[in-house]
Amino acid sequence: MKRLAKWYCTLQSLVHFFFKCIYLLPQRSNVQFLLPSFPHSSYQEICLKLFSQLLSIHWRTIPKTSILCPSIHKNNNNSIKLSTQSCPQLTFICIFSLQSEDLIEVYQILSAIEKPTDFAFLKVIGKGSFGKVLLAKHKMDGKFYAVKVLHKKVILKRKEQRHIMAERNVLLKNVKHPFLVGLHYSFQTTDKLYFVLDFINGGELFFHLQRERCFPEARARFYAAEIASALGYLHSLNIVYRDLKPENILLDSQGHIVLTDFGLCKEGVSCTDTTSTFCGTPEYLAPEVLRKQPYDNTVDWWCLGSVLYEMLYGLPPFYSRDTAEMYEHILHKPLQLRPGTSNSACSILEGLLEKDRQRRLGAKEDFAEINCHPFFDLINWEDLDQKEIPPPFNPSVAGPEDLQNFDPEFTEEQVPHSICQSPDRSIVNASVLEADDAFIGFSYAPPIEDSFL
Repeated sequence: MKRLAKWYCTLQSLVHFFFKCIYLLPQRSNVQFLLPSFPHSSYQEICLKLFSQLLSIHWRTIPKTSILCPSIHKNNNNSIKLSTQSCPQLTFICIFSLQSEDLIEVYQILSAIEKPTDFAFLKVIGKGSFGKVLLAKHKMDGKFYAVKVLHKKVILKRKEQRHIMAERNVLLKNVKHPFLVGLHYSFQTTDKLYFVLDFINGGELFFHLQRERCFPEARARFYAAEIASALGYLHSLNIVYRDLKPENILLDSQGHIVLTDFGLCKEGVSCTDTTSTFCGTPEYLAPEVLRKQPYDNTVDWWCLGSVLYEMLYGLPPFYSRDTAEMYEHILHKPLQLRPGTSNSACSILEGLLEKDRQRRLGAKEDFAEINCHPFFDLINWEDLDQKEIPPPFNPSVAGPEDLQNFDPEFTEEQVPHSICQSPDRSIVNASVLEADDAFIGFSYAPPIEDSFL
């Protein structure tokens, strides 16, 4: 199986190469190129039959010796030479004649990467700065996914491509944590990017806070513990989340927390490192971010304190409708706690919402300081990470298509026809070239060995 994976990657690399080359020859409506097939004849036959069925491709195979013999090579009317010195095991060369708009489809077939047409898009379930999130059903396996569809043009205009690629990288590291959303596929078309994610249909924490206004302390403690576990895991990978807020915290069908939206994550920040980019959501910004000072992963613990405060009291700690006034409160106003709050809850809120990041809870030992706080004395962290602690609230989800916990503002919107469509690839211009270069390496599919099991 490892040998198959090796050849699979060779195919992927070659097709990607020719896919890029077509842009260098925009005046040609057709391109003919050489592609090595699988070394085993049965794989070769399957590969060629697949191409013939899915694309309008004319193909034929010739012995590789013809590539090395100038006279035969000339008779075959081939304009592109392929060196076989690095691939002595090759037995056959496949010759394909493709329309330029077919190339991206061939690339995605060879690399086992999904395409928009592989999914039935059912409902809009969310919106963001760069696009929409849709409930989709995979046509082959029948599973439901949340597909985040982003517009390349908008991303490039706002110069946010680094954040998108960072989100993709962080998602690939989330596989092993129970409270972080998982990535199944990522792929792209001429004008769009697609993240295929776990479909989590218990609703946003924001949605439930709007309905219930605030939570009992035990429920808030449970959510805060699962959030802290997820943040601690990200920090162990030298990732700062930077955008913790109720809109980015989902409940699964059983009522467990799932963090999503990693677009503002910063990679490569260890416990001794700092960064300085001004980003986040106004209500949850830490004082050092507002001051435009270097900051570290303790900004996430400030955000946890803000979210915990909101879960207990119904609003973020320094909230004001006037953003400038709110920033002033974050920087200078003392934290106000309400009567009836337990001593341990008051203590952790004061520790997390400490304006001096060097004195903030978590500044010395990160997550180890958080999970040792008396507020979490009732939490068995090992059981928590195994999801063995029953959630205090059940979203009562009827099935995978149940959207009762989503805002009707989204679900009643019609799914755009453009979700599965892209402009004609034969129209090549500077913006198309820029978009392709900006998102090289975006596409992802599960390990090749897994797809053949």
